[in-house]
Amino acid sequence: MTVTRPVIIFDTDIGNDIDDALALVMLHSYVDMGFIDFAAVTISKDNKWAAVYTDIVNRFYGHSYIPIGIVRDGKTEDTGPFIKTVSEKMGKDFSSLTDIEDAVTLQRKILSESADQSVVFVIVGFSTNIARLLRSQPDDISPLTGMELVRKKVRFMSMMAGNFSDHPEREYNIFIHPEAAQYVFANCPAPIICSGFEVGISIEYPAKSIENDFNYVDYHPVAEAYKVFMKMPYDRPSWDLTSVLYAVEPDAYWFTLSSPGKIRVDANELTIYQKDENGKHFYLKVDDIQRENVKNKLIELVTRLPRKF
Repeated sequence: MTVTRPVIIFDTDIGNDIDDALALVMLHSYVDMGFIDFAAVTISKDNKWAAVYTDIVNRFYGHSYIPIGIVRDGKTEDTGPFIKTVSEKMGKDFSSLTDIEDAVTLQRKILSESADQSVVFVIVGFSTNIARLLRSQPDDISPLTGMELVRKKVRFMSMMAGNFSDHPEREYNIFIHPEAAQYVFANCPAPIICSGFEVGISIEYPAKSIENDFNYVDYHPVAEAYKVFMKMPYDRPSWDLTSVLYAVEPDAYWFTLSSPGKIRVDANELTIYQKDENGKHFYLKVDDIQRENVKNKLIELVTRLPRKF
């Protein structure tokens, strides 16, 4: 059976860290390469500047048609250091946004219109939108519940979440909304592949790339955001980028996949993995050779020229 290219829904808390922006660039590169259908960006950060900035990046890469959905009554409202600054520098504000939908409404719409087992979620923030999707009920969009839509339409979910090292600690995307993460791991009918904290922190995106590879324009919205996020020069862990890479190229051996198992979020907000041959949860592992290969691939995808150039 021929596997169609994935329909990607990118669920992000963009603005909290710069890796979300780099991950978004990767997806635009994959669109230009013909690897994916980029169906939507849904935002789990409860701040409209996140949508403004996302729209800027989408338009810069020539993909203004990609719809954006926003969370309401989310867990964080903090603007963060770069989404407002870069948006205002480029003369954009809320008035530039059109057709912004509720995140779960948009997710249900994309799922209902997609072929069975064609959708891949890339989840690089907290699980607010995903938990709400799973809990959603039949409506004018679809007679199916969110749980039924995910079971029918979703191939797998590639999630930057948790910590699966020998000495695990609480991880940001989990502890910001632990109840949502607990619900998703306990109830999601689709496979979940986690890229844990320990993977992304071991693969750093280099400052020299930011300084040298984006000079084809005077003001690049992602390179400038990187410079605003922290004092340059700095190399930043590639947490969210790894989840994008696995989502689009799961069979390319960039990573090693754990045995199947079950992941749960315990009372201390730690992600606990238990091996189970019938489980639908996995986590990524990476060795030294893979780290170097992944790093080079990430740089290649992030620095790829938009088609308009």
